[in-house]
Amino acid sequence: MIFQALSVLSPAGSLIRSGRKTIEVRGWQPPTLPLLNLLIVQNSVPLSDETPADDAGAVVALVDVVAVRDWQPEDLEKSRSEKFEEGYQAWELTNVRPAAYNRFVPARLGVYELEVNPKYLMLPDGAYNYVYPEESQAASS
Repeated sequence: MIFQALSVLSPAGSLIRSGRKTIEVRGWQPPTLPLLNLLIVQNSVPLSDETPADDAGAVVALVDVVAVRDWQPEDLEKSRSEKFEEGYQAWELTNVRPAAYNRFVPARLGVYELEVNPKYLMLPDGAYNYVYPEESQAASS
């Protein structure tokens, strides 16, 4: 199953997973909105043009991004940032669902496609398979 993913530097993923970080600050806007069922991949290597990937990422959450706006000083607490700087975007994270995947996954720059085996994806209800609403309706017919 292919998901869109966004990598964040540790400990941001754990803060998102726990609901303590509800705004992700980026210098760019996502390619499209809304971003539904976006996998959050936490990694420990700062990514850059020189280091564009880290193969030891960990899936920590599934979120929706339905709004992106200018980052404001009053967003510091929700973004868990230490200082405010002009010119950044506040990605509002909603419908946060803790997730786990018992395999390392690549962390990459930008919003990227990530193929995961649903057999190994664990979501809050303990299920290993993510069932989309249209699939569950078809199964109950």
